[in-house]
Amino acid sequence: MTDRQPLADRMRPVSFDDIAGQEHLFGKNGTVRRMCGGGYTPNMIFFGPPGTGKTTAASIIASQSSLTLHKLNATSATLADVREVISDTGSLFGAGGVLLYLDEIQYFNKKQQQSLLEYIEDGRITLISSTTENPYLYVHPAILSRSAVFEFKPVPEKAIIPVLLRAMETLNLGPGGKKELSDAAAERIASLAAGDVRRALNLLEGAYSISGDIIEEDAVGELSPSSLGNFDRSGTVHYDMLSALQKSIRGSDPDAAVFYLAKILDGGDLPGACRRLQVIACEDIGLAWPQAIPVVRACVEMARDLGMPEARIPLADAAVMLATAPKSNSAYLAIAAAEEDVSSGKGQSVPPYMRPSNNYRGYKYPHDYKNHYVPQQYLPDDLAEKKYYEFGDNKSETAAREYWDKIKKQGS
Repeated sequence: MTDRQPLADRMRPVSFDDIAGQEHLFGKNGTVRRMCGGGYTPNMIFFGPPGTGKTTAASIIASQSSLTLHKLNATSATLADVREVISDTGSLFGAGGVLLYLDEIQYFNKKQQQSLLEYIEDGRITLISSTTENPYLYVHPAILSRSAVFEFKPVPEKAIIPVLLRAMETLNLGPGGKKELSDAAAERIASLAAGDVRRALNLLEGAYSISGDIIEEDAVGELSPSSLGNFDRSGTVHYDMLSALQKSIRGSDPDAAVFYLAKILDGGDLPGACRRLQVIACEDIGLAWPQAIPVVRACVEMARDLGMPEARIPLADAAVMLATAPKSNSAYLAIAAAEEDVSSGKGQSVPPYMRPSNNYRGYKYPHDYKNHYVPQQYLPDDLAEKKYYEFGDNKSETAAREYWDKIKKQGS
């Protein structure tokens, strides 16, 4: 290990105790730590933002087991590289078993991911794969079903600062002499890191190189853009932000809604914001105020026509309107319940009088009756009494319920 190595590599933890953050995985009662302490090393999938310890964790797990570690990066690895790793399982070096750490597994296509299954199932390799994206969208279901899935979360600022202080000790062993890191500079680095320890160490190393005896906050600012985050339109953080936007609107918090909308737009994901706001209008406001759906649609179309930065204005209108609107998920629950019956194979036979093949014999045409309503079975026989939709307790659905209770009573 030399001074020419990046500081992040020189500071890479060698035990679970040294990993910053991830207490739920590697703390004293962490899930992965307890599994490894019991001598159990399953196939694992690590997912989360970059710089949160995924590669480090795999190295520590391998060192604590009898497994020989091989590392591949799916951005450049091929099936030939995988087969070369597999060949090691029959050698003296792999006699204790092989742990394959496959970074960025989402870059392996379906066929490449499927090729791993044989070696996982017969025990020739233990697979630890990592991804910055949602594994349930990008990892083959057969690998998911054979793996334990663990989420790595952005490292809190308070957990990054001790890493910076230890890194200063390492830097001060070099030829640059001893320097100090001001509290303000440490806090600024931890904030700008956006949960990424590697980014924090890179910032520190750069600030160290341009500073005098004391690293001040200004030196950090010179190395950082005014806006920095870990938003990735194709990654886990992307889905986190969209989810946070929807949950804030569902929870009727307009302040949180516009904050997460601003984060999404700052990350460059105008299409994602437009799609999600339309989903929210239908799923969470729904029949409590049906007019919200075409209004949001109009805001979205306007935003697409305008482009950024003006697009943020109609989208902010939509977000605040949805957050402050009455809420109902009655239609969403109705279709979800119906889907369960469809997936279980129920309702295969439509009533004969509703079939064109039967020439609609026996069908009662509602418009021929008073109030355009006549009692009639529309669902298949095995679902005849099923209720999927329940009126919500909002003004709009309450009025609809009262109307139909009156009409259906008259029609019975």
